Amino acid sequence: MLRSVADHLFWAARYLERAQWRARLVDVNYNLLLEVPPRDADPWDPLLKITGEAESFGAHHSQADERSVVNFFTLDRANSSSIRSCIEAARTNLRAMRHQIPSELWLEVNRLYLEATNWPADALALGSIPAFFATLRERFYTISGVVQNTMARNNAYDFFETGTMLECADNVSRLLDVKYHYLLPRLEDVGGPTDIRQWAALLRSASSLEVFWQIYGNTMRADRVVDILLFNGEVPRSARFCADRIAAALDRIAARHPSHGSELGQERLVEMLASSSAAAAISAGLHEFLVALRLECAALATCVAAAYMPLE
Repeated sequence: MLRSVADHLFWAARYLERAQWRARLVDVNYNLLLEVPPRDADPWDPLLKITGEAESFGAHHSQADERSVVNFFTLDRANSSSIRSCIEAARTNLRAMRHQIPSELWLEVNRLYLEATNWPADALALGSIPAFFATLRERFYTISGVVQNTMARNNAYDFFETGTMLECADNVSRLLDVKYHYLLPRLEDVGGPTDIRQWAALLRSASSLEVFWQIYGNTMRADRVVDILLFNGEVPRSARFCADRIAAALDRIAARHPSHGSELGQERLVEMLASSSAAAAISAGLHEFLVALRLECAALATCVAAAYMPLE
């Protein structure tokens, strides 16, 4: 029973969070290109590099233009990580656990699944993109609210929380990498209107622009954005916030099942973020720090699977 709960709810949560962050990645890139005319011939190519899907995309498409990349990330069933595929995978995992989750959660996820199944081919026509992603964002907010307000704080919740937060920490690093590594401005653009608009769009995509204003005011700087998205433990979509929640959830599971061991690597993830800062990460190489963060998340996910989801 523990293996079944861990497997299905951990992965249902990861797929839902992945679908949400895929939507954010596409949405932020779309808005960045509206705000700032692209200088590159393939302005959608960075998304494929960040997600590591350039090869699989290239197998079916000759050019990374807006229509093909947005469709690949959103509707393409041949892409196992497209938003539609992730929603379908999340629903499949939750269907196996319907007796372990609130009926409200199942109904909301099933509703989203039915909508995704019937998304028309022209759902992502140029004029429809902002409305499409705004509606999708509201669906994900509703599901998150249902989880927080209806799930008992037991193994089911803690595995769901672990999956959600691991996926969130991984993807916030990818979102930041899109801007900092692949969209790094020319030296003369640093601190200029183009740079500032890009950072603001990035924060908006992570639902963190208003909290940035509350903490730092209107002065937009790269190190402050990095602090908000990586190291501020009070910001719900920061990597540090996610790491703390992962550690707490895994500690609770371990307390219920001490034979599985309490240390799976969650403390390394917390320490990595607690012992560094925006200034230190930028100085040493932010892209390298973000890659290391994603590797740490992947290693922790492997340890969780080995401890609680072994094949029988």
